[in-house]
Amino acid sequence: MSAAESMLGSVGMASLTVRPLDTGIAQGFSDLPVLATTATISVIESACSAAIAEFLDPSQSSFTAGVAVQVRGTVSVGSEVRALVRASQFEDGVLLFDCEVHQDQRIIAVAQLQRRLVDRVSFMARSAAENLRSTDVAS
Repeated sequence: MSAAESMLGSVGMASLTVRPLDTGIAQGFSDLPVLATTATISVIESACSAAIAEFLDPSQSSFTAGVAVQVRGTVSVGSEVRALVRASQFEDGVLLFDCEVHQDQRIIAVAQLQRRLVDRVSFMARSAAENLRSTDVAS
């Protein structure tokens, strides 16, 4: 079993107490003072990272490669939300997570999130090279 396959079934959790800066108004997405979808995704990403942190060696990292989220409820400033995730599939270097976000017993959102596993140094080198190429093209 590969290190990535050993991550299957791992679970993670993260929480967030909704602040004014986490709302749609503050983030410029809506005129409603409720938890913004982007903030919901951020707490899900944190839970996914927590789920696999113990499995990654220092040379490895991961990044969000895709997310599909369905918002089922709203949450106001001052409320606490918890993201609960489980790694369910691994294919072509991508780990898929099944995710739920709760406020107490109420489900606020469900999602599937993909995290690509990468070698940290190689990834950062490619990223720097791509940035240099795009800067050269713009000049």
